[in-house]
This record gives sequence, structure tokens and C-alpha cells, in this order.
Amino acid sequence: MTTLYEREMQSTFVPIQLKCRKLSLSATSLRDRDVLSKSDPMAVLYSKEKDGSLKELTRTEVVLNSLNPKWITKYTMAYYFETVQNLVFRVYDIDTQFHNQDVKMLKLEEQDFLGEASCTLAQIVTKSDRSLTMDLVSGEQFSGQAHARKFGKLTIFAEESISSKTTVELKLRCSELESKDLFSKSDPFLVVSKTTESGIVVPICKTEVMKNDHSPTWKPVFLKIQQIGSKENPLIIECYDFNSNGKHSLIGKIQTSLLDLEKLHSAGTSANLFIPTAMGPKQENKVLKSQLFVESYSEKIQYTFLDYLAFGYELNFMVAIDFTASNGNPRLPDSLHYIDPSGRPNAYQRAILDVGEVLQFYDSDKRFPAWGFGARPIDGPVSHCFNLNGSSTYCEVEGIQGIMMAYISALHNVSLAGPTLFGPVITSAAHIASQSLTNRERKYFVLLIITDGVITDLQETKDALVQAADLPLSILIVGVGGADFKEMEILDADKGERLESTTGRVAVRDIVQFVPLRDVQNGDVSVVQSLLAELPSQLLEYMRFRKIQPTL
Repeated sequence: MTTLYEREMQSTFVPIQLKCRKLSLSATSLRDRDVLSKSDPMAVLYSKEKDGSLKELTRTEVVLNSLNPKWITKYTMAYYFETVQNLVFRVYDIDTQFHNQDVKMLKLEEQDFLGEASCTLAQIVTKSDRSLTMDLVSGEQFSGQAHARKFGKLTIFAEESISSKTTVELKLRCSELESKDLFSKSDPFLVVSKTTESGIVVPICKTEVMKNDHSPTWKPVFLKIQQIGSKENPLIIECYDFNSNGKHSLIGKIQTSLLDLEKLHSAGTSANLFIPTAMGPKQENKVLKSQLFVESYSEKIQYTFLDYLAFGYELNFMVAIDFTASNGNPRLPDSLHYIDPSGRPNAYQRAILDVGEVLQFYDSDKRFPAWGFGARPIDGPVSHCFNLNGSSTYCEVEGIQGIMMAYISALHNVSLAGPTLFGPVITSAAHIASQSLTNRERKYFVLLIITDGVITDLQETKDALVQAADLPLSILIVGVGGADFKEMEILDADKGERLESTTGRVAVRDIVQFVPLRDVQNGDVSVVQSLLAELPSQLLEYMRFRKIQPTL
């Protein structure tokens, strides 16, 4: 059972922004547009917006007389896993008369165009060396010309900061804590905070609560050096007595730093806690008998989601679609499965396209397992896991469009039925993930389940999820329509309670993310952002659970 404190802790967790620290550019074999010398190239980086427009992000310096420039200017760019970040690179030969001007002031239409290339940020960061080389083309191919001329090559390198990965693991212990409870010992926990330049105290992490213990030893805590700033920056460690009403009593505190904590561990000494007795300019502290010990101190590289992608791990997309009768007759416009002649996608198509558009860049062969459930194929019984492509032997389709075509074909070849069962499709996905694990493949699987109804095999689904939690698998669930999705919230386990199987086994990790479409379709956050928010951390949790490090 999750404690009140643990639920309080989990509510403070926020997604970690993944950063591709710097983009560096170089080119080879550029066109020579100067008569008496070589070209003087400059590169311009754009982001391509959803409406197709280009937003300029940065310009490099001008490299004089070079057809193989290596630009020094770098662009720091945030990497968002859950969105498709389209980039366009254009290279220009800068006319001699403009060499003394600030590059930001240059009018690009007055310069000679040398070529352009486009890609997504995901295509760069998924490379083992985080670099991507592309042909520079005339630009005509982006206007519909199939045979654009090639004008050299452009290489983009994504450089990530090592310091951002350095994490300190601390195991802390206290002795002789004072009692804050009348009839029992205190229930102590620690809060580690940093002090900003403006003097604001910002909590970084907390330990678990130790019941009735005046000499507690807590589980290790992890502090990112980047989060603190440096090992010399000040830290505050506060020890509280936990109270269920949320009004925790301060037992004592110390002011320290990572460097001081490292020295305490090396020397095998301790620091006394104190408690403020007067506030303001003349603050006074009462030193306590209570002491803080650093049982262990170690620094290590905390590998990131991007590290595992560079290591060769792929995300393999799977999809399972609800064909139960509660979706309505697909031939009628009020059905959730209605295929609009105008081409406007229904809720199922939208979910497939939006999620698939992101995940397809992380799957090299782009062959996606696709299933349906809750329908009766022609001349057969109701099936709760049938191959969407109609095959009796294999479940994969080619690309996102392959899923879309198989989905539309299935609507013409099955009769919608019921009930809504998740267990069989989760078991099928888990079987594929298990085989991949046995074969030592560098793959992590993502199953998208799109459904309109309340599941009728809740406990069987829990059993399947508890078994699947050991595997390289995450499950995304999109709820469409107006059904009551309370049971989906149970499967999501975001409120802290891990799923438990019929036999009493508890899931080793949370692998489910549920989003009801109606809750996000009119908001600022897209379905994809809501669905994929936890996926990088779920993959990292799996890697740590299996003790897999991204080393060749």
C-alpha cells in the first residue's frame, strides 16, 4: 500500500527535459560561386512549423574561401521526444561586399543560394554518433521536383553535455534524533534543498519516512550536479517528523554542500543538526546532539534516454484497435469508426497518425504489429486479438499508412461485437517483447491501445500488466468517446498504487499511460504530448531494473 507521504512525493515529480546541448554544422564539396576565389559559405537553421512556414533559429559565421567549411557557431536546442521537430538547413555564399556586416543583418535574397537539406531532430539524435550527413539539394525537391540537383553534403552533429549526466548517490543516516511525538518515537524523513542566488530555498529531493526511529538509515537519494550548479554550492538538509495532516515538525537541519558531504564520508565523521531559535538579521541556532552521517557517497554517470538511442535501442510501435459494438455502426456519421469521405480522420485514425508520426523515427524497419479486438471476423467467433491485416500467420504492416489501410479494410471485413477485453492484446505484445529480450535485441516496445469502452476483464488485464512490467514494453491507452474511464485510471497507476496480480504479485514498475481524448483535444497540450510524457522515464526505469548500460 502506498503511504500518504509517498503519494505526496509522487505528485511533485515533473518530466525531465531532454536537451540536445549544441548543434554543430559542417559541409563538404559545396558549389563554387566565386570567379576568382572559392565560395564564402554561411549556414542558416530553421524550424519548420506545422503550417509549413519556416522560423529562423540561427545563422553561422561566414567561412572565407572554403568549399568544405566547419562552422564554429553552435546552436543550443531543446529536444522534445513527444513532438516532431522538423529542421531545414540552407547554405549561402556571402558576397564579398557584405563580409564586414553582422550576419544577422544580411539579406539572404541578396546572397547566392548553395543548397538546402531537411530532417527531424530525432533523426540526428538516434544516430550512434549523433551525427547525420545529408545531400544539399537545389530546393526544387521541396517544391515537388523529384530530381533535384545535389550540391555537396551537410553534416549536423548533436553534442550533449556530460556534466548534465553526473549524479551523486548519497546514503544518509542520523543518530540521537529528538522525539516530536508524545507517545512514540518520531517518524523522520529528510528534505534536501538548494538556495538560489536570490535566496529562495528550492527542494530537490526527499527520502522515505522511517517509522518510530531515532537512528534512521534511509535509502540512497540521487542528486544531479547540474541541478545544484556545482559541488561547492550551498545545500540545506532538513530532518522532519512526518505527520499525516501534512504539518511536519522540524527536528533539525544542517547547511552544507556536496563537497562537505563528500569530506564527511571520507573522514568517517558527522555533522551536528541545529534548530533555529531566532529569525531575522540576528539569527541564532541551537546545536543539537542529533548527528548526520554520510554512509556512502559516489558519483556516477546517470545515462539518459538519448544515450540508449545512441547505443542502438529502437522504439518499436504496436497498435491495438477496439472494434466493439459500442463504437456504433461504422457506416453512420455518429459512429466513432465512421470514415469521413472528406478525408477528415476519426478519433482512431487521429490517435494512430499522431502517435505513429512521432514513434516511426525510432523504428528502423517501420514494420508495425497491428491488432483488433472485440469483433467477429467473417464466418468466425468473436476475437479479442486478431491481426488487423487479415492474415492468420503474421501481424505486421508496413508503415503508418499500412496501419491506416489495414484499419479501414478491417472495418469492411469484421462485425463489431464485444465485450471489451484488453488481456489478449497485452499478452500478444508481451510475447513479442519477451522474444526480443530472449534474443538480446536492442528494442523497447510501445503498444498503443485505442478504445471507447469500459473494460470487462480488469483483473485479467492487471495480471497481464504485472507480467509485462518485467519486459521492455510500455502501453499507451487513448480513450475515445464519452464512456466512463475510471478503470483506466486504475491501470495507469499514476496515483502511486502499483498494480497487483491475482496471486498477490506487485508490478515492478508502472508501464501504462492513459489519456481520455476528450480531456485534451480542446486544450493546449496535445494527445501525443500527454501520452508520451512518461515514456522516456519508463524506458530508463526498465534499463535500470535490468542493469543495462549504454556501452558498446
